[in-house]
Amino acid sequence: MQIWREEVFGPVLSVKTFTTENEAIELANDTDYGLGAAVISKDLERCERLTKALQAGIVWVNCSQPCFNQAPWGGNKRGGIGRELGEWGLDNY
Repeated sequence: MQIWREEVFGPVLSVKTFTTENEAIELANDTDYGLGAAVISKDLERCERLTKALQAGIVWVNCSQPCFNQAPWGGNKRGGIGRELGEWGLDNY
């Protein structure tokens, strides 16, 4: 199996099966990039655990990519450069 190691901008849907929550976290964090992630679950305690464990600039819960101009936006690791949006982003420009 070939593993893609370049940052991809989409829309892209990556589907991978896993057995445990820890395995899912390891799969999600096994990248040099970390712009954004989403957790979809009815279990809010699971959502909280995963948002803390995922290495991403932002982690959405039960949605994907809403835009809040008041909050800074940016990635983690090699995903994205700097922060944008909000007063914090304006200060950087």
